[in-house]
Formats: sequence, structure tokens, C-alpha cells
Amino acid sequence: MQPVLEVRGIRKEFPGVVALDGVDFRLFPGEVHALMGENGAGKSTLIKVLTGVHPVDGGEVVLAGRPVRIAGPAQARQVGISTVYQEVNLCPNLSVAENVLIGREPRRFGLIDWAAVRRRAAELVRELELDIDVGAPLSSCSIAVQQLVAIVRAVDASAKVLILDEPTSSLDRDEVRQLFTVMRRLRDQGVAILFVSHFLDQVYEICDRMTVLRNGRLEGEYLTGELNRTGLVSRMIGAELAGLDELGGGKRRERTGPDTGPDTGPDTGAVFLQADGLTRRGAVEPYDLAIRSGEVIGLAGLLGSGRTEAARLLFGADRSDGGTLRIEGAETALRGPRDAIAHGIAFCSENRRTEGLVGELTVRENIVLALQAARGWTRPLSRATQDELALRWTRALDIRPADPGTPVRNLSGGNQQKVLLARWLITDPKLLILDEPTRGIDIGAKAEIQKLVASLAEDGTAVLFVSAELEEVLRLSHRVGVLRDRRMVAQLDNDGELTPERVMAAIASGAEQ
Repeated sequence: MQPVLEVRGIRKEFPGVVALDGVDFRLFPGEVHALMGENGAGKSTLIKVLTGVHPVDGGEVVLAGRPVRIAGPAQARQVGISTVYQEVNLCPNLSVAENVLIGREPRRFGLIDWAAVRRRAAELVRELELDIDVGAPLSSCSIAVQQLVAIVRAVDASAKVLILDEPTSSLDRDEVRQLFTVMRRLRDQGVAILFVSHFLDQVYEICDRMTVLRNGRLEGEYLTGELNRTGLVSRMIGAELAGLDELGGGKRRERTGPDTGPDTGPDTGAVFLQADGLTRRGAVEPYDLAIRSGEVIGLAGLLGSGRTEAARLLFGADRSDGGTLRIEGAETALRGPRDAIAHGIAFCSENRRTEGLVGELTVRENIVLALQAARGWTRPLSRATQDELALRWTRALDIRPADPGTPVRNLSGGNQQKVLLARWLITDPKLLILDEPTRGIDIGAKAEIQKLVASLAEDGTAVLFVSAELEEVLRLSHRVGVLRDRRMVAQLDNDGELTPERVMAAIASGAEQ
């Protein structure tokens, strides 16, 4: 069978970086094909070459047997290549229907037929068996629903090739199942689907073949059924592994404390932060939580359960409506993040693009941002100090490329996450709040961040770890707070016997199991 899309010997360079070096890739009609590799392997660059965002410096793109030069995303859509990126890029000020059909609105007498727009959008939503109000403003929808709207929009483009870049990163299990149902239907209709995901289970569930990139080069092309998970990870990172558990396949953190309870680190019993009845109307019901120095507290729950909202109250990113907060024994009212930083609290948002990094600034400028803010702009850090700090943390966290002068927007997702972590680690926090720190990053970077969390706890830092991945939460945490419907329904000691099934039972029943 002739590939519907093929690249031959593709090369793409950026200043000081060869992102793609002689890469070959084939995508056939009626298949779901996984594009695998660590962050920085070249996956995003290859996608942007295929969609015309980046012109190639060498090689060729072949579509339906003919070499083509795709001048931009609009032309890519015209020739049948549609893309849904990891970061939702829609118009929040418009309705769901307007976002689905923007640029392709039905017209009558030269004017947009708004009734037809709503009808068509509603038809597409029904075809995908989604429960979305097409008349609602997109800004009123959750991130998960916005992701689904982007997928609906891409499907309506009658694509021959559908590229899905981390489409499940913000979806819960039911929404993932809905998406996979749609993908299988499209595959059976002959659509070629390129699927990028760091969830290995999802790749093996939905994909027929996979292509692995490493350091900008093609490592190999495989049938999914002929390459097991350990073999895949070995090819992604270029090293043999004793087993996938070493990189986060379900091995929980070992306890080193007494048998009477989870290890709480070197400062056992020292409560750094105590929340009593903390609440915000419409966001999270009153909850109690104590976090000790050297302790990792995990927050688990389904999408929309209130995990992020609970974490934001502890950083002053949102103002509480009730309850009390004690920091090192003293009752404290956080009027905003500046107060939290002054008390030694750091917060890495799940939305690193809009609430974390400043894409126009360099790696160095992003790393020193929190420290400079804490000092005040009347006491600027010298350039020599900035360079020293940036170089030290770039090396310590293995941020790639290792040039602090690189614009942070040019880094892969995993390396951007490391920059955000470096920013807060410079401030030497007493409590580090991490909201989905490993979402959308590769398995190697994920393992590095998990090891860093364990190391920080051993050194006495308190950590609040929020993640949708239960195995990850259990692997790292001494205790797990379970949220359901914006309520803290259970707090479970992770004594080595705590299982994902028990946590899920607490979520399902709304009570400690």
C-alpha cells in the first residue's frame, strides 16, 4: 500500500540545534501510528514540518505519492492534514460552535448563516457522542472540553491525515474512551492518524505501528505488537533497562520510616502547613490538610474533582472564603502569591504555558524570575549572578539545549517543565506545590522529576504532588488526599499496602475505604 504521507531524509536546524537529522517517516491510510521519543527527540518539530509551520532545510515531504511544499497550516488543512496540538489553541471569547467552524462557516447571501453554524456544530458533537452545549462560550468550558472541541474541529476538516499531539493529556478515562472510539471509526474510514502520547498503555491500546525518534534521528519503525514496553523505552532513551518499573511502571516509593506509619523525612512531626476548613465557594468544599517537612502529600481524584483548586488556595493564587491556614504554627492569611513566596511556598502550575513560563524570555530570565520578584525590582540581580544561577540549574536538571540564552518557547515540554522547577528551586522553598508536573512529558523526563521530588523530601522539603496518574501519586507520596466532586473525601496513609484500586474505590464511594 502506498503511504498517504511520507517524509524522506528530512533535516531541520535551529540556531545551535539540529532538531531533525535525516528522518524518514511513513503514514498509511487506515492506521493509527504512534510517534514516540523523549522530549527533545524531534516529535514536535516533525509535526510542525508536516503542517508547514517550519520549512525544511533538507529532504522532502511526499503526499499521496507526490512531493509537496506545505507553506503553512492553512495549506496543510487544504491538502487534508489537520492537527490538534497538546496546548488548546482556540478562541475563548467565541462559542463552541463558532470555534468548531471558524473559517468554514456556512454562508447565505454572502453572510454567515449562524443557525446553520449551530446546527452543523451540534451534528458533529452528536456524531462523536459528546455532551457539549455548542452555544456556550468556550471560556466557560473546562480544559478537557476545550480539547474535545479542538478534536471536533479537526474532524470536520475532512482530513486524510489527522495529527493528534497529546490529545489525551487533559482527558479523564471516559473521555479517552470516547476519543478512541472516534479514532477507530476514522481509521476504519481510511483516515491516517498520527498519535503522539506519553501514556504507553494508550499507545499499545490504540496504535497499529510506531516510529521512534531519538536525538533528532530515526531510531526505528515497528509494529506495536512486536515491540514490548521495555523494548520501546530502551529505544527511546538509548539504554537497556532491567524493567519498566524503574521508570515509573507502578513501583511505589519504598518506606524508610518506622512500621507505625509512613516516613515523614528528617523533620518527622514538624508540621509546616496546617489547613483547617479551607474553602472557596464553587471551587472546593471545606477541607483539612496537614503537611510536614520532608513529607510528600499526593492529591488524587478525577478531572474536575477540585485537586487544583485545593492546591491554589495554599499558594494564595485564589482567595479562600473560609477556614484558617497556619504556617509553622502561626495563623496566616495569604493575600496572594507574593505572601506565599515570602513564607517559603512555591507553586508550579499545571498550565505552564499561560501561568508559568514567559515564552518570549530566555531560559536564564525565566529561571531567575521568582527570585528577582522576591527581592523586588529595586534590587536587581546582576547579570553575572543570573548567568551563574542559570548555568548551575541548567546542568543540575539537565535542561536541553544547555544554553541559558535560548528562548524558552523553543524548548520541548519536558525541558520547559524543568525550567519552571529550576525557577522555584532557586528560592529554596519549604513547601513545593507541583500541579501535574509530569503531564505531557516523556518517560525519561518524568522519571527525573520523580527522583527530584523524592530527593527534595529526603532533604526536608515538604511537597504537595497533584497528578491524574494514580500510580505516580502512590509511588511518591507518604499520604494521599482523595477528592471527589470538589470535596476531600479521604486521606490515606501510603504504608506500602495502598493500591490504585483502593483509591479508586474511595473516589467512587466518596468515603475512605
